[in-house]
This record gives sequence, structure tokens and C-alpha cells, in this order.
Amino acid sequence: MIKRVLVYLAGAFFMLSASGCLVAESTYLKKAEEADGVSKSLAELQQAHKKLLVENSALKAKFDQLTQDAAVLTDEKKQLEGILRAKSDTLSKNISELRQQVSELTTENSRLNDEISELQKAKEEKVKEVSGTYEQLLASMKNEIAKGQVTISELKGKLTVNMEAAILFDSGRADIKPEGRDILDKMVDTLKKVGDKAIRIEGHTDVVPITGTLAHIYPTNWELSAARAINVTKFLQKQGVDPRNLSAAAFAEYKPVADNGTKEGRARNRRIEITLVAKD
Repeated sequence: MIKRVLVYLAGAFFMLSASGCLVAESTYLKKAEEADGVSKSLAELQQAHKKLLVENSALKAKFDQLTQDAAVLTDEKKQLEGILRAKSDTLSKNISELRQQVSELTTENSRLNDEISELQKAKEEKVKEVSGTYEQLLASMKNEIAKGQVTISELKGKLTVNMEAAILFDSGRADIKPEGRDILDKMVDTLKKVGDKAIRIEGHTDVVPITGTLAHIYPTNWELSAARAINVTKFLQKQGVDPRNLSAAAFAEYKPVADNGTKEGRARNRRIEITLVAKD
């Protein structure tokens, strides 16, 4: 009986020992697997670490470059700000100067407008004066105008009295005949009132040359036209026209108003013109 119990006990112990060995082996295998997994994870982590180190190095290099670029941009910004401040100061100064110039020009324009207005008024007064003189001469010489011996014209403030030489002088002579004095007398009162105009007396002839004994007195038409203009000027002065307003000019045959090839044209070219023009 005891022997049987011992056999049972030995069998149980063997079973327990065998079971313990199986548990220990299973645990070892599990730990080994865990160790392999840890080693693999460690290797992966080391690989990732290396990769991160490379990326970190690249990022540091990029950061350093960006820092340098930022420093350069900061310097450029400062320079640009300085340039802009300088330009802003210059522009502000220019604007101030331009405003001053605009103010001065506005004042000048106002003054010029006032002067223009005054000149316009003065011009209108002069035009009225010339027109008044024109009307007076027309009225005083209407008979001669009607006969075609005298024409009176007004253009842009210039008034001209054109008289055929035949009503003032005998042929080839420069002395004013009595009938001519009467005609000039009709103009005297009007010409006396002229104060701001120059009165120019012009002598004109046709192209026919001076011949015979008259050539000793007037060698050419220059002398004849000059003598006629001077005699009319002297007559007007004697009658009271201000000599400071008077002048005489000779043009001989060189300013014709008609065809010298006809009798009528030559008659028109032989003339005395009394012109009222602005004083120099």
C-alpha cells in the first residue's frame, strides 16, 4: 500500500516538473519575441532619428540662410525708409514751393486780368475816338466824298483820308491851290482834337517822269511827292494842328493803288493820304 502511494507521488511530481518546464519555456519564447520586437523598434527609431537629424541639419541651414536674408532685407528696408524719408521731405518742400508759386501766380493773374480789363476799356475808348473822328470827317467832307475826290476808310483803328492830288495841286506843282486849302480847312477842327494818334501825311505820284523845266525843281517823283506831303503838313500846322503829332512821308510812284496803264488809274495814284495811326 505504501509502495503504491509512493508510486503515485512520484508520478505526480514528474507531472508537475514536466508542467513547470513547459511554462518556463513558453515564457522564454514570449520574452524572446518581445526582445526581438524591441530590437526592431529600436532599429526603426534609430533610423528615424538619423533621418530627423539630417532634416534638422537642413532646417538649421535653411534657418540660418533665412536669418541672413532677413538681416539683408532689414538693411534694405532701412535704406528704403531713409530714401523715402528724403524723397518725402523733398516732395513736401516742392509742394510747399509750388503752393507758394500758385499763390503768387494767382495774384499775378488777378493783376494781369485787371490790367487787361483796363487796356480793353482804353482800347474801346480809342476805337470810339477813332470812330468819332471818322464820323466827323465824313460829315465835313461829304461833298468831296460824293464827287469821288476823297475817300475815308477805317480799319483796325487806322483811319485814312485819301485825296486825289488834283483837288489840292495843279499838275506838276507842289503849292496848295486855294480850292485845296478850303478842302483841308474842313479837316482842321477834327485833326486838332486828335491827341493820342500820329497824323502822317503821305505823298504819292503816278509813274510818269518829271520833264521840261519842272525837272529842274523836281528831278524825280520822289522830290515832287515829298514837297506835296511837306506843304500839306506845314499848312495843317499853320492852321493849329499840333506839330508833335504831324509827320510827312514820300513814296513817289512805288505804292500804287490802281493800274498806271490807264488815265483813271494814274489819277488815283496821284494822291495825298492823311493817316491816323498809333503813336510809336
